[in-house]
Amino acid sequence: MLLKAFMASSYSDIICDILCNYTYSSVPIWGLIMDDNTEVIILGGGCFWCLEAALKTLEGVKNATSGYMGGTTEKPTYSDVCSGSTGHAEVVKVEFTEEILNIDALLSFFFHIHDAATLNKQGADVGTQYRSIIFCLTNQQKESTLRIIEEMEKTIYSGTSIVTEVNLVPPKNDYPTIRERNSSVFWKAEDYHQNYFAQNPRVPYCQAVVLPKLEKARELKEKLNLNK
Repeated sequence: MLLKAFMASSYSDIICDILCNYTYSSVPIWGLIMDDNTEVIILGGGCFWCLEAALKTLEGVKNATSGYMGGTTEKPTYSDVCSGSTGHAEVVKVEFTEEILNIDALLSFFFHIHDAATLNKQGADVGTQYRSIIFCLTNQQKESTLRIIEEMEKTIYSGTSIVTEVNLVPPKNDYPTIRERNSSVFWKAEDYHQNYFAQNPRVPYCQAVVLPKLEKARELKEKLNLNK
């Protein structure tokens, strides 16, 4: 039965079935607090285990936190998000130093490291929780994102339309409805998801999916001349 499930589902869906019986409390993080040396942006591009590991290879990334965003409910759990019923996407909150890693370089890396032209799918992982999505915290970030998308559609995506959702997160108290408030809250994922690859390198999903993504990230750093 496990083999049948393995053949019919994505690796992460199987792991979700195994882990979702554990109960954790998601913690809301607004992510709007930025100091003079740190910027914050939230990126979603498939499984957050993969994206978090890839982003942590970049100099200038001070912290990368896996979580959920863009849904309609409060305090989503991994099980909730895996079901696809809450509308949340798996995302990573990226705290980075602009003087070391500028926003254009970060976004370029992001669009190279995942498939931004396929809706609700990254490799074998299928569902709205794996959609390509960006939550910008400033107008400047949104302008940069839209400009980079236009450039990418003309270059590496060869005229193919990018389907990435681009959202501007409003100020904390500027929400007409509870639903809109919930969709703009970053909910930190359960503790066992944080730094998942480093803690579980031999898990089959990590070997089959995360490790190749990590190797691609290291190659991209050289190709894009990042952090130099």
